[in-house]
Amino acid sequence: MSLRFRLLLSFTSVVIMSVILFVLASYLLSVAVTGDVRSFNNFYKIHYSLHPLSEEEESLFLDLKYLAKNDPEQLKNKQLLEKYNTDLKMEKAALVVRDNASILYAAPSLDEVDFSAILPEYDMGNNVIRNTLNAGSRFFSYSKFDFYFSADKKEKGSIFVIHERSPFAQVIRRLLPILITVFVIILLLTGFLLYRYVTRKIIKPLDQLRRSAEHIKDGNLTFELKAASRDEVGQLVQTFDQMRQRLHDSIQLQLHYEENRKQLLSNISHDLRTPITTIKGYAEGIRDGVTNTEEKLNKYVAAIYTRASDMERLVNELLFFSKLDLKKEPFSFQKLDLIPFLYNAADEMSIEFHNQFVEVVWENMPEQPFYVLADREKLKRVIMNLLDNCLKYMSEPPKQITIAIQRQEDYAVITVKDNGPGIPEEALPHIFERFYRAESSRNQSVAGGSGLGLAIAQQIVEGHGGRITANSGLGRGTSISFTLKLYDNRR
Repeated sequence: MSLRFRLLLSFTSVVIMSVILFVLASYLLSVAVTGDVRSFNNFYKIHYSLHPLSEEEESLFLDLKYLAKNDPEQLKNKQLLEKYNTDLKMEKAALVVRDNASILYAAPSLDEVDFSAILPEYDMGNNVIRNTLNAGSRFFSYSKFDFYFSADKKEKGSIFVIHERSPFAQVIRRLLPILITVFVIILLLTGFLLYRYVTRKIIKPLDQLRRSAEHIKDGNLTFELKAASRDEVGQLVQTFDQMRQRLHDSIQLQLHYEENRKQLLSNISHDLRTPITTIKGYAEGIRDGVTNTEEKLNKYVAAIYTRASDMERLVNELLFFSKLDLKKEPFSFQKLDLIPFLYNAADEMSIEFHNQFVEVVWENMPEQPFYVLADREKLKRVIMNLLDNCLKYMSEPPKQITIAIQRQEDYAVITVKDNGPGIPEEALPHIFERFYRAESSRNQSVAGGSGLGLAIAQQIVEGHGGRITANSGLGRGTSISFTLKLYDNRR
């Protein structure tokens, strides 16, 4: 029998027994109060016979009773009756006046009730003036007074102040403290029995998990926890051990990231120190009056502006990567023709290509439009990062960048390749890691940056639902390829 079925059976039994005992206790309480073992109805009737009206309703009833004794003709004045009914309506009650066998006045809210058939017989001695009556499924409590409209006692009359009741609500209000006490005792009893059962079947196995968790708290993540059963507890033990293993792997990865972060801080400190020192030097030159000509002043100001722009670019790159990494940078996807987009991106860097004598070669460019679903600005950043990397690391002529497109099932594959010095095999798996700089494989005197360019490119490509890969080796250049989803006209 599975643990789940045991718990289901236990809780079902508790609920059924609680309901049975609750109903039984309620019935016995009603019998004790009413002395009637047949049903609850007599209890309602006795209760409302004793307390049919509220204090405000009782006050209005006494006023009507006074009129019936001293000036009964006033009770034929419908305007006066409507006034009294309005006052009673404020207390959620209603007025009915009977003249012999007919209804002289009945509150509009009681139009659906045939009072002529259900009102009690005349009792001119007014021995019973408070009671209850039923009209189909509706239940009323009332106070009544029988009187004569004339001195010859030929015209009988009755006034009824009626209040529609909800028997169950009133009983609950009266008996609620007792019922709550009984129910709490029942729940405590069943809860204790359930606790004993659960302790024996569940808590003890979970205690083993607690001791295992203490190992984790103490930093011991190398132990192995084996499940002793195949039920839900056994599955929990197995999942707990998988969690321990993933936590161990996560900590190892975090240590790796921490090492990269320290390297990043070192790189950023170095990258910021140079422009800051330069800015400081030029500013001191301006302060000391070295710039005694307008030409020198413009030169110093331009140098300061250039170094400040480099610092701003580095800070913006770090901020953008942080937004991508935290999934707080939104993507705006649209239908994009990839071929003219790549031509335009390369054309924006034509001056840099010309100055560094770089030849751009286009391979496998389709003649037909090649539509993808992409964020134009972010995709442009990927292309620019890849082309900029090519320019940084190609040091020996002839310099050549190759851009190619091909289709692979539902994806477009874009490849950017250079003929630079390449990347060592041991560094290649790490070039897309955050904060990683394969400086041992690149020319440091030429290449700079924070090591975030390819990490940003990877975040953007994966945000498009694609993947990015690298292929390189010392002396044979570097090839970066990434995929984008083709645009589906059925969307």
